[in-house]
Amino acid sequence: MAFHVMIIPSMNCPSDCSYCWGVDRDSKVMDTETVREMVSWLRDFRKEPATFTFHGGEPLLAGYEFYRKTLQLISTELDFLKPAFAIQTNLWLMTDELAELFAEYSIPIGSSLDGPREINDHQRGDGYFDKTMKGYEIARRHGLKVSFISTFTSYSIRRKEDIFEFFLENKMNMKLHPALPSLKSPDPEEWAITAEEYGDLLLYLLERYLEHFGEIEIQNIDHFAKSAFLRRGVVCTHADCVGNTFAVDPYGDIYPCYRFVGMKDYIMGNVSDRPSMEDLNESDALRSLYDWRKMVDDECGDCEFYRYCLGGCPYNAITVENGVRRIDGVDHQCQAYRMIFTEINRRANREFLESGILGGQKKKSKPGVLDIMMK
Repeated sequence: MAFHVMIIPSMNCPSDCSYCWGVDRDSKVMDTETVREMVSWLRDFRKEPATFTFHGGEPLLAGYEFYRKTLQLISTELDFLKPAFAIQTNLWLMTDELAELFAEYSIPIGSSLDGPREINDHQRGDGYFDKTMKGYEIARRHGLKVSFISTFTSYSIRRKEDIFEFFLENKMNMKLHPALPSLKSPDPEEWAITAEEYGDLLLYLLERYLEHFGEIEIQNIDHFAKSAFLRRGVVCTHADCVGNTFAVDPYGDIYPCYRFVGMKDYIMGNVSDRPSMEDLNESDALRSLYDWRKMVDDECGDCEFYRYCLGGCPYNAITVENGVRRIDGVDHQCQAYRMIFTEINRRANREFLESGILGGQKKKSKPGVLDIMMK
């Protein structure tokens, strides 16, 4: 996986989504001095091209001046990394000034919308939909590309048809996220969906995607199809992110990914100490993830899809028992991955045979997974 640095300006957020696990209401906002420390650390850390993603919490809490200075600093001081930028935000705090700045740096935006207003606000709180759509319109006015993550929960998965039609009718790019058991809630399963439910959802969306090929983009389906074609993962969930992705929180602490931010046993170091890769490799946090990688290699090595997914995401493999967190197996969505990869391979093999390449009469066909693979 490519070198990826996730910058977490704040773990606070103005929204209050029912299933959210990551908000810290007491979080500070990253200051420019911490950014300078991070840049100094990265100057001698690695030399290959890097992507910088601003995440949270809600990263726009940092404000315009933070982004003006940070983007300029990274672009000039770390120009040898050929930095590319991205941001994940609920868009509530988007302004024309910020949108103009992001357009200057060609920053794609990821946001969150769970479907039509009624479904979205049931899960994310009253008023969320309208505030996000207002920010979306500002971003669009400035030519910014916006894609939405739709979180499917035990509530919204029963409305999958309505959610797909909403994204299709509004010509919005879509990425889906299955709600996982919360690591903090007293009722961790309240919003979660099972791996089988997620797999059935992926199969449903594959069928609908092909019916409307060229009208909508469903990023997960694109990624699964591309992974099957290349025989390797193409996004972080299914690529070897361990030792290649790093998240820096508002205090300068370094984590393996934004999803671990706030879990103190996963701090690998601090930017002010200028840790080398060797230093990070010696941290208990990174050692535990390398151990997980070895375990997955042993447990999944005989699986026909292993090279496609590499056991999934280590965060998704966390379980909580009696208040203790541990990674004790593969990604809990393993069954879903097997379901969609099996179906993609089945369709691809059939389409290839029907293409006429091996002889015989070519069948006229509708768009298929080979078309997705070739996008």
